[in-house]
Amino acid sequence: MWRLIGLSVLQSLLLCGGQLLLKMAVAQMDKSLSAWSFFVHSLLLNWWLLGCGIMMLGAGLLWMYILRHFPFSSAYPLTALSFVFGTVAAMLFLHETVSGFQWLGLALILLGCFFVAK
Repeated sequence: MWRLIGLSVLQSLLLCGGQLLLKMAVAQMDKSLSAWSFFVHSLLLNWWLLGCGIMMLGAGLLWMYILRHFPFSSAYPLTALSFVFGTVAAMLFLHETVSGFQWLGLALILLGCFFVAK
């Protein structure tokens, strides 16, 4: 079970990192109405978007490995860890505020992951 937890944490971190980079990529996108300019400058030359794709690909490949080697009923609930990592990343990197109710929700997610992994 520890192996599943470790792989799930890694997969959730990759997924969270990909989403964080996607947020940064969208912020860098050209707001021009020209379709060509949007394609070239916003998609092809956006390094944040490339990083997002690499991390999401890694998360997807790791998820396929997890699905192949572990029961779905144990593996799938652990993907909720990405919500916890995402909220912490939003605080640290995007300087967003997190309310007390959000912290309570994250604590419940962690408690649920604990019971699923047990």
